[in-house]
Amino acid sequence: MNLYSKLCELEARGKPLRIGVIGAGKFAAMYLAQVQKTPGVHLAGIADLSPANARANLERVGWKPDSYGAPSLDKALKERRTHVSDDWQGLVAHPAIEIVIEATGNPLAAVAHALAAFRNGKHVIMVTVEADAFCGPLLAKKAREAAVVYSLAYGDQPAIICDLVDWARAAGFPVVAAGRGHKWLPHYAQSTPETVWQYYGLTPEQARVGGLNAKMFNSFLDGSKPAIECTAVCNATGLTPAPEGLSYPPASIDALPLTMRPEAEGGCLHHKGQVEVVSSLERDGQAIPHDIRFGVWVVFEGESDYIRRCFTEYGVHTDPTGRYACMYKRWHLIGLEAGISVASVSLRTEPTGCATGFRADAVATAKRDLRAGELLDGEGGYTVVGRLMPAADSLRLGALPLGLAHQVKLLNSVGAGEPVLWSNVACDEGSEAVRLRREMEAAFAAPKQRAA
Repeated sequence: MNLYSKLCELEARGKPLRIGVIGAGKFAAMYLAQVQKTPGVHLAGIADLSPANARANLERVGWKPDSYGAPSLDKALKERRTHVSDDWQGLVAHPAIEIVIEATGNPLAAVAHALAAFRNGKHVIMVTVEADAFCGPLLAKKAREAAVVYSLAYGDQPAIICDLVDWARAAGFPVVAAGRGHKWLPHYAQSTPETVWQYYGLTPEQARVGGLNAKMFNSFLDGSKPAIECTAVCNATGLTPAPEGLSYPPASIDALPLTMRPEAEGGCLHHKGQVEVVSSLERDGQAIPHDIRFGVWVVFEGESDYIRRCFTEYGVHTDPTGRYACMYKRWHLIGLEAGISVASVSLRTEPTGCATGFRADAVATAKRDLRAGELLDGEGGYTVVGRLMPAADSLRLGALPLGLAHQVKLLNSVGAGEPVLWSNVACDEGSEAVRLRREMEAAFAAPKQRAA
């Protein structure tokens, strides 16, 4: 409740938080649009593979050229300007930088960036949730060992879901389920970059004019991104997936307390304490009025008659029994809200979502029959889709995480709908990201598995 006042104090003292951003794409551009309006924060440096594109984004969101024309990071720090370069190593190594925002969208690169930041004593806000999905629990452990904070990025749905779950629990409510909304029909799971626009309701020409990336948009549509984000939520909150993963039940906001209760009570949940994604479409494709497609929600339980009477007295929408209620945010603002993470991490040394265990996994699953010799093309592509799975099942199967299913060759065939296993692919075992994932799997394996 007092982050803003604390930021104002830093501004008044001339001691702003010093931030570095790696990756200046869509999320970062939204943060850039806000950071100059935020007191007590100095975005000292931006590192991007294409500094020209980073400068173009700065201009697009309204920055004046002299504010990002600093010729060096030292000069930027002295003059309170922003240095733009392709030197991420120099950015994370500079002693004045306090927080690194990792926003590349490249999970392998994100792991390297986070580990380097930890070694240099920097806090990390991880926008690239794909990296958190396949090794977030170990990144969190390494951050603690380095005495720094590792955090999901507020504004993205996982961190806002974590916030709602924390609100419910801190108020004393048992959390029955939590999750996000999505536009979903079952056949979207086989969507490719060639079919994504017709499902979205756009023409290829409209997408081209808008500069929209078909593979990235398809990763949302086909269920890969929801699986990745729900993995992060489970690992941060202790919620767990159903054995078969996400089922995408259709529901309006008002129907959430009715839908998100146990199957034995007329709902769709396999168990209490579950993560789930709600569809904004009925199974026949009809749009649901008052949907939560772009938002997040938590369903919680009133455990006594008195609490349930309070729900009624204050107009809380519940299921017919009055036992289950919900709170929600119908929209999220992505990078426009990332400053909440910056302030929380710096001023409170508290993450806005951070893995506390390995409870769920986003597993690469074949979209179609795949043949030996094919190259997997990662999330949103033509070969694999992400499936949410309990971590214990993923470990038992030896499943390949979706974040590592890019540009790896299949050693043998995998049938449509089947998980891709480590044994099915030729991975670069020397890769830092692969080694980190292997280390995490060993750390979280069941005792009998470790003994074997």
